[in-house]
Amino acid sequence: MSSFSHAQPHLPSSSAAERDARQRSADHQKVAPGEIAVGVVIGRASEYFDFFVYGIASVLVFPALFFPFVDRLQGTLYAFVVFSFAFIARPLGTVLSMAIQRRWSRGTKLTVALFLLGTSTAGIAFLPGYQTLGAASIVLLALFRIGQGVALGGSWDGLPSLLALNAPPERRGWYAMLGQLGAPLGFMLASGLFAYLVASLSTADFLAWGWRYPFFVAFAINVVALFARLRLVVTHEYERLLDERELEPIGVLELVRSEGHNLVIGAFAALASYALFHLVTVFPLSWVTLYSQQSVAGFLTIQIFGAALAAGGIVASGWIADRIGRRSTLGASAVLIGMFSGFAPTLLGGGPLGQDVFMLIGFALLGLSYGQAAGAVTSNFSSKYRYTGAALTADLAWLIGAAFAPLVALGLSAHFGLAYVSIYLLSGAACTLAALSLNRALGPRD
Repeated sequence: MSSFSHAQPHLPSSSAAERDARQRSADHQKVAPGEIAVGVVIGRASEYFDFFVYGIASVLVFPALFFPFVDRLQGTLYAFVVFSFAFIARPLGTVLSMAIQRRWSRGTKLTVALFLLGTSTAGIAFLPGYQTLGAASIVLLALFRIGQGVALGGSWDGLPSLLALNAPPERRGWYAMLGQLGAPLGFMLASGLFAYLVASLSTADFLAWGWRYPFFVAFAINVVALFARLRLVVTHEYERLLDERELEPIGVLELVRSEGHNLVIGAFAALASYALFHLVTVFPLSWVTLYSQQSVAGFLTIQIFGAALAAGGIVASGWIADRIGRRSTLGASAVLIGMFSGFAPTLLGGGPLGQDVFMLIGFALLGLSYGQAAGAVTSNFSSKYRYTGAALTADLAWLIGAAFAPLVALGLSAHFGLAYVSIYLLSGAACTLAALSLNRALGPRD
């Protein structure tokens, strides 16, 4: 593993936040691998908290606030359409941010991305509803959502790749899963906050002002995350390690021409995990809200327990992957998700008990699969293309597997039955297994 001893930092001109982070880093003797791991988890947890705050609000708030002119089901479907805009914009954010990094610096890119994310999130918090602004409120909501997507695409810092590449061969699965822990942590924080607000406030107060509070919290968390990550990325040692591993941005056209097939394989290899992601987080909350007698606060509490299981599954995936291989772990998880899909209609239609069982099993499977979804096949990229390739692979996986999952699952199940949830999950599992088979046939690098 490369040495993590600290070198004297330089102070190029950049943002005030970056200069402050450089000053803070001067007090440290070295940047340890454990510190990088903390940076990974903090960064991802802050992004996912922001992500889930919006997702939960899309079910509990936005149908009534921005789409009161249609029934609750149609309003939720409209809200899910706007929800997907961030995933559509995310690859664009990655492309733009890579250009910013090549022109200025990694710290500047990260500062711009997180500032845009925080601004878009705070903008949503202050946004009046349809009754005040009319259609303009929907347009502004869509623009802020696109801003969140561009920002998330630009927030890639290379920390997960650096951790994985500096890991001993027998510990690659463990290091690959660390960044994924941000997802359940962010979800538990967001769900816990909404559960408290829903249980504590009247419906009128919650829709008037209570729902805005989590967006303000998301803004504050993003500020903390900015300094935590800048503290690492602006150090000489971090830059040296990235240079050693050739983890630098390249042009997207060059990437597509040289290793476009790895981009496609990487996006589809994680499809089962990303499809399941929203089918145990955002979609079931919408289904329960529309068609169940369960209390929203109670169901969010069950989801919090499920997220804890997912965190345990992510940790277990690192241990398993280091013994049977990352791709084998991802493939085995896809088989289990395919099997689970057959029980989805019965469980979701089985009342509160069945819905809770669906949640808990689904979250456990999500942890096992999602833990290795990011690192299983990005090692296919040669060193020169890995930094940009890893970022775009994640963007495309989110777009293909998760962007429209709540919209499709709710729309099809509401109009044609819950069997379509099974079909959706099964198709994701089949795509993962097909991509892994193709990956194996092409003889990828490890």
